[in-house]
Amino acid sequence: MKLHAPPPGSHSGVADYAAALHRKLLAFGEPPAPLYHLGNNGLHAEIYRQSLVSPGVIVLHDAVLHHFFLGTLSREEYIEEFVHNYGEWRRHVADDLWAERGNSAVSPRYFEFPMLRRVAERSRAVIVHNHGAARIARDHGAREVHIIPHFFEPTGADTAEGAIFRHRIGAATASPLFGIFGYLRETKRVLPCLRAFHSLRQLRPAAVLLIAGDAVSPNLARLLESEAAQPGVIRLPHLTEAELRSATAAIDCCINLRYPAAGETSGIAVRMMGAGKPVILTTGLENNDIPESACLRVSPGIAEAAELLDHMILVSEFPRTAKDIGNQARRHILGHHTLDAAARQYWQVMCAASSS
Repeated sequence: MKLHAPPPGSHSGVADYAAALHRKLLAFGEPPAPLYHLGNNGLHAEIYRQSLVSPGVIVLHDAVLHHFFLGTLSREEYIEEFVHNYGEWRRHVADDLWAERGNSAVSPRYFEFPMLRRVAERSRAVIVHNHGAARIARDHGAREVHIIPHFFEPTGADTAEGAIFRHRIGAATASPLFGIFGYLRETKRVLPCLRAFHSLRQLRPAAVLLIAGDAVSPNLARLLESEAAQPGVIRLPHLTEAELRSATAAIDCCINLRYPAAGETSGIAVRMMGAGKPVILTTGLENNDIPESACLRVSPGIAEAAELLDHMILVSEFPRTAKDIGNQARRHILGHHTLDAAARQYWQVMCAASSS
């Protein structure tokens, strides 16, 4: 099978996703259309290049590739790519964005220009995981866009594993335990989450916040290192698969915010919901297929802080309600995000693309 993705073992959810999908697709045969998994970091540089040389089906795990280009192109190449996407009359915008690229992780301006046109126009079909990404792909010239929900594979974590993990990190059995996982970047709203947690600790001094994963920027890494000394904050690096399985069983709630959004569906959020955990998400097109009863949502912008704190209080003070939300989440994921269903849809798209 012509599969293009970060290699197994990479610190990348895309690599794990692609490997699991590949195993399932092998049962169908050997379709001739190549499949390219694209994300917004340097691991995808050669994959992106190949997708232009030998067009096939692309999977957009991030629908905003702006930061990918900032990290892989020279100034002149970047400006020409921007002009290709948005026209000669915006060349000065590209010049400004390049000059101010040090702010690209936090400035919404960079998320307003996904820079997808070249790969979207050349590909035979585009696969995305949500309506937000679909809209971005269509706006950038994709001829055929398919929404295939991000699949879930049960991990089999049990209560005993969770208890052992809690003991390891120093979280008491009765302590409300919140978790933030994966690549840590400013758009995951780690700093507002920390502020909300410190406010929660004034009400529930036993509450614990676990932050696990590699920080993308040096500034965020330094800040998190200092935060790790604060009461109740546990800082861990990238978790192995076994460690993540244990952490999933241990936590009471996952916080998985995204703003500005890049059209991504979080594999971590899907995993936690599938395991029956309540997840706090940012309201947006990326999550609008999830029932209101199956998650907790916060609005981006000025209301974010208050709503986030309210949800953290709810999880801490009303564990039965939180458990009900987690159970609703699990039912939704098991009904709409299975690997078998996703693989069948991928197969159909790839077969159709190979004959086009």
